[in-house]
Amino acid sequence: MDKILVTGGLGFIGSHTVVELQNEGYEVVIIDDLSNSSEKVLDGITTITGKTPLFEKLDLKDKGGVEAFFAKHNDIKGVIHFAASKAVGESVQEPLLYYENNIGTLVYILKELKKLPSAAFIFSSSCTVYGQADELPITENAPVKQAESPYGNTKQIGEEIIKDTCRVVPNLKAIALRYFNPVGAHETAEIGELPIGVPQNLVPFITQTAIGLREELSVFGDDYPTPDGTCIRDYIHVVDLAKAHVVALGRLLQGKNKSNFETFNLGTGTGSSVLEVVKSFEKVSDEKLNYKIVGRREGDIISAYADTNKANDELGWKTTLTLDDAMRSAWKWEQKVRG
Repeated sequence: MDKILVTGGLGFIGSHTVVELQNEGYEVVIIDDLSNSSEKVLDGITTITGKTPLFEKLDLKDKGGVEAFFAKHNDIKGVIHFAASKAVGESVQEPLLYYENNIGTLVYILKELKKLPSAAFIFSSSCTVYGQADELPITENAPVKQAESPYGNTKQIGEEIIKDTCRVVPNLKAIALRYFNPVGAHETAEIGELPIGVPQNLVPFITQTAIGLREELSVFGDDYPTPDGTCIRDYIHVVDLAKAHVVALGRLLQGKNKSNFETFNLGTGTGSSVLEVVKSFEKVSDEKLNYKIVGRREGDIISAYADTNKANDELGWKTTLTLDDAMRSAWKWEQKVRG
């Protein structure tokens, strides 16, 4: 079976995608610098799939290290590129860190793929490229607006770099998957979201608050023009998301793509407010959550949820897991990690 490189493969979405790739019989090589992950994740992947992927610790900012890796693994057929810094708030404070880590590393990988006879490239993009969309739900044809944060800008720039490269490198075929808000964990509770330090995302902050690691959850703003005043997002179960990466990869490897660069939204098609997520958690966990409404957070948009018709029709993919499923699995994972 084809050998696939997964960068950031020990991270949250990366590890779940590695599981789905191995379940489909792919040979997986992981690169991760362990800056926001742990080598212990390999044990979880192995327990679930019965197979340990090859792992190389490498900082992709090391150009020579990237070149040496591809010289050794010159039989790679595809790359799924997750490795990136991803906290919106931090990117506002540390823009240069984000441009170096998210853009420089992408260029180094594409330079190596250019040398291969053929390569499939899946880019971990984001709905942040749309900013505050004029119309909801958001289709792939929605205008890419000026980014609200340096993080969002790295995804826009990343897509442009890939598109420009695909235009002049016919052996490179790429798909940018613009996902909305990944949540949940594997049903086995062997892998899940485990941020280092204070979580930047809603769901791990909820579960850490419920288990007593955090004193309270801050809900950023209740004065938005939404039904309950809190921001609305499209929360997609990470297992559904991981499966979409495998389907998209297969599309490229089988030559079913319509052009050398394609984009797909990945979401559920349904928006849920922050307070609705809190209520879902309280329902499935039977825990009362300690939360407080605070001021708005810089860089946050009001509402974003996906039109998923293109992914449903062209990839033949759709979500099967609910917000309640995601919250239940996230809580099971949190309890296991802290147990």
